[in-house]
Amino acid sequence: MAKVLCVLYDDPVDGYPPPYALDAVPTIDRYPGGQTTPTPERVDFQPGELLGSVSGELGLRRFLEGGGHTFVVTSDKEGPDSTFDGELADAEIVISQPFWPAYLTAERIAKAPKLKLAITAGIGSDHVDLEAAIERGITVAEVTYSNSISVSEHVVMMILSLVRNYIPSYGWVVKGGWNIADCVSRSYDLEGMQVGTVASGRIGSAVLRRLKPFDVGLHYTDRHRLPEEVERELGVTFHPDAESMVPVCDVVTINAPLHPETEHMFNDALIARMKRGAYIVNTARGKICDRDAIVRALESGQLAGYAGDVWYPQPAPPEHPWRSMPHHGMTPHISGSSLSAQARYAAGTREILECWFDDRPIREEYLIVDRGHLAGAGAHAYSVSREGEASEAPASDHA
Repeated sequence: MAKVLCVLYDDPVDGYPPPYALDAVPTIDRYPGGQTTPTPERVDFQPGELLGSVSGELGLRRFLEGGGHTFVVTSDKEGPDSTFDGELADAEIVISQPFWPAYLTAERIAKAPKLKLAITAGIGSDHVDLEAAIERGITVAEVTYSNSISVSEHVVMMILSLVRNYIPSYGWVVKGGWNIADCVSRSYDLEGMQVGTVASGRIGSAVLRRLKPFDVGLHYTDRHRLPEEVERELGVTFHPDAESMVPVCDVVTINAPLHPETEHMFNDALIARMKRGAYIVNTARGKICDRDAIVRALESGQLAGYAGDVWYPQPAPPEHPWRSMPHHGMTPHISGSSLSAQARYAAGTREILECWFDDRPIREEYLIVDRGHLAGAGAHAYSVSREGEASEAPASDHA
C-alpha cells in the first residue's frame, strides 16, 4: 500500500464549504481538438464543489483509504520543518497544484527514496526538478487541458481590464466617487490594437480564438508553428521569436511553459523593444518575466500595464514589489482553479491514480516524465538543463 502526500491551498478564511453561487457547473465531455475530459471509474464529489483546498482533498480520501493507502493532506510546504518535508521521506506519491506548488527540488527528491510518482493536479510541472526526476526514474504526470480554457478566459478578462482601466474605475465606485475623468484618462478601446501571444499551444491558441471577434490584429511566436489553415482561419501572423514580435504589439500575453529557454525572457532588453505604453499579461509562470524589470517599466511608462496571476515564489511574500507597483492587475494564482476546472483536474488526478494502482498505462497526453525521459506532453513543452532548470523553487527550498 502507498503513502500519498497531497499539498493543497488553505481553506476559505470564512470557513469551508462556502455557499456556492451556482447549483451546478456545465458538463464538458471533450476539449477543443477532440481530447476527452478525465474518465475515472467514478468520483466521490459533486462537480462545482471546492476541491482544491485542504478540506476538499481533491475528493480522494474515500478512494485512497478504501484501497488501504495512507493519505496525508497539508498546506504547510515551506522549509525543512514543514509538514511536507516531514512526510516526504516515506511518500510514494506526491500530488501538488501549480497554484500552491510543493517544490520538488533535487534536494527534496534525494531525501525521498520511495518517491515514484509526482502528479500535478492541473497543468504545469515546472515545480518538479524534471532532470532529477528523470535521473531517479520518477514518473511525472499532469492533467493536461483540464484548465486550459479556464486560463484563456482569464487572459481575455485581464487584457480588457488593463486596456479599459477597469480596476481603478471600480475602485472609485467603492470609494463613493464618480470620477469619470480619472477613470477614462487611461482607458482605450481594444479594437484595432495588435495582440500577440508568446506560445500558441492549448492556452495560447484558445486566447487567439477568443480575441478574434474583437477585431484586433493577431500575432504569435512558438517553436511549433501552427498549421497553415489555422493561421488563415484566425488571421494570425507568425513571428520566429519574441524579439521580432513584441515591437509590433500593443498587448503581449505570455502562455509558454517555464524552462531554460523562457526563464527571464521578458527582461529590460526585450521590454525596451516593445511599444511605449504596451501591456503584458502573464498567466504562465512568474519567472518568465524579470521581476524588477517589470516594475521599472511600469514606473517609467514603457509599459502601460501588467497583469497576471503567477508569481515567484508562490505564494508571494507580502513585500513582493508586484503587489504595489503602478498600473497592475495582479491576482493570486487562480486562473486555472475555477470551480469548473477543479472538477476536471480532480477527476484527472483520480484517473492517473487508478491507472497507477492498477498497473495500467497513464494517458500519453498526461505524461511529462516517464521511464527516465521526457514523454507525452512533457516532450512537447519542456526542456531540461542543469544550468537553467525548469523550476520555480524559492531560495529557501534550495537550502
